[in-house]
Amino acid sequence: MSLPEWRVFADAQALVASLADAVCAVADEAIRARDTFHLVLAGGRTPQALYRELAKRHVGDAHWHIWYGDERCLPAEDPERNSRMAETAWLANSAIPAQNRRPIPAERGAIPAAARYSERLTGADFDLTLLGMGEDGHTASLFPGQAWEDGDVIAVHDAPKSPPERVSLSADRLSRSRRVWFLVTGEEKREAVARWKNGAPLPVANVNGLVETVVWLDEVAAR
Repeated sequence: MSLPEWRVFADAQALVASLADAVCAVADEAIRARDTFHLVLAGGRTPQALYRELAKRHVGDAHWHIWYGDERCLPAEDPERNSRMAETAWLANSAIPAQNRRPIPAERGAIPAAARYSERLTGADFDLTLLGMGEDGHTASLFPGQAWEDGDVIAVHDAPKSPPERVSLSADRLSRSRRVWFLVTGEEKREAVARWKNGAPLPVANVNGLVETVVWLDEVAAR
């Protein structure tokens, strides 16, 4: 387990540009070493900006494998789903084959989807996991004050944000990624960042990469 490294950028635009460079560098390294790159995607405003930047650069090919950290239990084509956002912003026009893009089947309901995704994850070693952080310190669909189920993928039934039914990779499964990068921007995240740095028991503090944990911040969130 690695302790977080805090990287601060002048603004979200500078952060996204540097982050896109870093994602490509990690992908190249993984492909050279293992001929494959397993990437876990997050939802949210800053990840969406990153995906659009990757789309501009025509990033991704058959060596890339895409996974998701969590998903809302909504119809597959609902624009509020993380997978729909990532497909629209980047993946649908990339060279990553459809069979390498593995959305969580959350439209089936939280329990069946968690069981199915857990099966699909068997043998997958994550090279890089991208995560966001909410104002309450939650990450993926791991919310503070809730008892999390055991297992690699968990069904969430009472999320405090709509919709209440969700599916999430567990903190343990997310932490079995070589690298975990949190993307945190905006003034509304400042208090949670401060609490995290001061050792508060927030969900984000339960996820750390095997080799590296990096928190990518803009100055407003870090101040």
